[in-house]
Amino acid sequence: MFRTLFLLLLLPTAGLAAAADWPEFRGPTGQGVSTASRLPTEWSAEKNVVWKQPVPGSGWSSPVVSRGRIYLTTATVAGEEPSAGLHVFCFEAETGRVAWHTEVFSMAGLPPPPVHQLSSPACPTPIIAGERLYIYFGHHGAACLDLTGKILWRNPRLLFDPIPPNGGSPILAGDRLIYVAECATAPFVVALDKHTGKTLWRRPHALQAKLKFSFGTPLLIEVAGRAQIVIPGRFAVSAVDPADGRELWRVRYRADSAQAPRPVFAHGLVFVSAGQLRSDLLAIRPDGSGDVTDTHVAWRASKGAPLAPALVVLGDELYAVNNAGIATCWDARTGRVHWQERIGGPHSASPIAGAGRLYFLAENGTATVVLAGREFSVLATNPLGEPAFASPAASEGALFLRTTRHLYRLGDPPGVPAGP
Repeated sequence: MFRTLFLLLLLPTAGLAAAADWPEFRGPTGQGVSTASRLPTEWSAEKNVVWKQPVPGSGWSSPVVSRGRIYLTTATVAGEEPSAGLHVFCFEAETGRVAWHTEVFSMAGLPPPPVHQLSSPACPTPIIAGERLYIYFGHHGAACLDLTGKILWRNPRLLFDPIPPNGGSPILAGDRLIYVAECATAPFVVALDKHTGKTLWRRPHALQAKLKFSFGTPLLIEVAGRAQIVIPGRFAVSAVDPADGRELWRVRYRADSAQAPRPVFAHGLVFVSAGQLRSDLLAIRPDGSGDVTDTHVAWRASKGAPLAPALVVLGDELYAVNNAGIATCWDARTGRVHWQERIGGPHSASPIAGAGRLYFLAENGTATVVLAGREFSVLATNPLGEPAFASPAASEGALFLRTTRHLYRLGDPPGVPAGP
């Protein structure tokens, strides 16, 4: 009875976003696929830029979009405006105007947080669900705001010794806000009550591995009527029960992992890529129990497997770009390579798919737009001239890109039909 009720709680979460919304990291399903029928194909620093808005501070979190507004987190230090702290900004999607700004955690008087050259305290992407915005700032804590910027609750009590970069974003599973605390010692997975911020359960996430950290975002899936949270970790990818955090299954990697992008789920398979200096891609049947490394891996691949950018599935094909800028298309069911081509890099942002296209954003701010399919075809190469590490967000007729200095809306102006 409890499990049935819990699954019913999960179902509304996926339906909260309108077709034009991008409510969490990697979009409505968390897997980088937009339902928009029209998205821009070509742009530059001067072409098809509807607006660009300066963003103070630093952060690699991605923009999220809901009902004509964009929400973005950032971190500022002493001497910057606004004052030193961890902030969320709300922008009007039509004009780029700042609608409101809230400081969620102050860092005034505190020593600078540990950072990484490819990171910031504002790395995790927030989540919009209904009339609430959920924010996670790593070891600083989590918070919930309403959509006017009012703080409803904060939980700064789950302190841990952080390892920069803190790259994993939180997820929602029914009434639970769940994230992985990547610590130097004793990492854990925690579920907070999304209404109050109180801890519902907390489970150790330490496995026997030489490396004591990884930077992945979990994915909520359903298998045979049962909810699972798939969590990429430092030694293995595992699935836990969202009700209590109990482990359901795990698959070990060939080697330790320092990076493990968010998994994707399609055709009855979980796809995850993980590694340190070299990555392995695994296609896993998620219906096992316990350690299923030797029984539930449908196929593996190493060449072209990404370390940081996540995978994306569109139709029967699985796509990726690795850190060096080599893009690959596999048959999702068999692992057969349809094409593998260099598009330039390096890449940290995760690609997205929409309107029959793939969007790959390199660290130098150049986006390569590729036609989805078994034949490789570049539609456009679009330089912005600013470094970019955050993953894009898509809405009908528009892309929202965060660079190191600005937030861009790309596409045709509001009210003008977008190009096909």
